Amino acid sequence: MLTVIGKRLAKENLTFTFIGPLSDCKECKVKNICFHLERGRRYKILDVRDVLHECPVHEEGVVVIEVEEVFQDAVIPKKQAMEGSTVTIELPKCGERGCINYQLCFPTGVDSGQKKNVARVGDKVDCDIGDDRVSVELE
Repeated sequence: MLTVIGKRLAKENLTFTFIGPLSDCKECKVKNICFHLERGRRYKILDVRDVLHECPVHEEGVVVIEVEEVFQDAVIPKKQAMEGSTVTIELPKCGERGCINYQLCFPTGVDSGQKKNVARVGDKVDCDIGDDRVSVELE
C-alpha cells in the first residue's frame, strides 16, 4: 500500500500509528494517498521512493512510501481477550503513569469505543490498580 510521510520521518522499517488527517491537509493535492490509511492502525515502512511533494505540515515536504499494516501491542481486560474476536476498546480509568504497562493500556491512536480485532492473546500483566488484564496484539 502506498502513502506519504514527512521526508525526515521516511526511513525503512520505521513503524508509526496513523492518527488521522490534520485540518491543514484538507486542501492538499495528494491527501487521498494518505487519507486511505485507517485511523489508529499501525504501519511499517517497507520502501521509501524518490517522489517528493510539497506539504503545508512538513517543512521539507512528504515522500511516497510503501507500507504494510502491523499488529499493535496493547493490554485489555482478560474477559475480552479471545483470539479472532472483535472487541470494543474501553480505556481504563487509571492515573498510574509510572506503571510499566501504562503505554500498552493507552495505545497511541486508539480511543474508547473503537472496534479492534484480537490477533493474539499473550500473558497476564501486573496492573497497578488491580484490574485483570492481559497483553494482546490488535489488528
